Amino acid sequence: MKYRRWFVWCSVLVLWGQRALAQDASTFKVVPLGVYGGSDESNLSSYMVSLEGRNAYVCLDAGTLHAGIQRAIQRGIFGVQESTVLRDYIKGYLISHGHLDHVAGLILNSPDDTVKNIYGLGFCLKILETRYFTWESWANFGDKGEAPRLGQYHYVTLSQGVEVPLKGTGLYVRAFALSHGNPYKSTAFLLRHDSAFLLYLGDTGADSVEKSDQLHLLWTQVAPLVRERKLKGIFIEVSFSDSQPLNKLFGHLTPALFAKEMADLGRLSGLDKMHSLPVVITHIKPFGDNERKIRQELKESNTLKLKELFPEQGALLEF
Repeated sequence: MKYRRWFVWCSVLVLWGQRALAQDASTFKVVPLGVYGGSDESNLSSYMVSLEGRNAYVCLDAGTLHAGIQRAIQRGIFGVQESTVLRDYIKGYLISHGHLDHVAGLILNSPDDTVKNIYGLGFCLKILETRYFTWESWANFGDKGEAPRLGQYHYVTLSQGVEVPLKGTGLYVRAFALSHGNPYKSTAFLLRHDSAFLLYLGDTGADSVEKSDQLHLLWTQVAPLVRERKLKGIFIEVSFSDSQPLNKLFGHLTPALFAKEMADLGRLSGLDKMHSLPVVITHIKPFGDNERKIRQELKESNTLKLKELFPEQGALLEF
């Protein structure tokens, strides 16, 4: 009887340990190809995301591709040529909105790319189709719009909140509209593999400034994932320091507004569940001492004890 009890307790401890290790194990790897929100055209918003152990990535926005891939190779992330990363490793693109700092790399590198899907909400894909991939602006590498259509990129229109697979990656995505200088819109992408999730927000303003409820609706969707420790991380912009006037934010966040939004998510998910949640700060405007101010203000206002991360171009992140 004693042996049986001992065996049962050992089995329970082993299962608990395996579950804890599984929860701590990395599911996603992210290679930032560009991290800033303007000025430096060689380092604009773009993040390659893949499952651990694979080289099958989806690119979250594509402001910079070429320079970012080169930097990742220099850092030893990729042991292949740049063309292999662009043509073979990147399986598709998730584009949050049509501003140039989120699409320039995609457009400029299109002649060297291969056949792929571009995923996005309808308003975003329409901009690519009618403004960029046209014969007046560039060349129509898409499968819609002006003739002749080269058909290299296939537009996949996402529906709000509806999960779809991302071809060739093993990942699934749901898209949620964001307000980015109302009425202009952007997108948040919720990536999933099995029961693990990663959330990426394109540019967004705070609900209080935008006179919107888009972020609150997004937090309502992801709060259960935070509560259940299924959300591996959040990528969210903080473009300006708190010294930026509210009427000149142009649909962006400051540390104070970011803190309010995180508090809203905390109220929905449980404030204690926010402790050590990885939050990657994106889209900082690299002028003057703006970045230094943002880092300091975020540190001072981090009452939720978030794990705030500042990505570097070409440096691997794991979640």
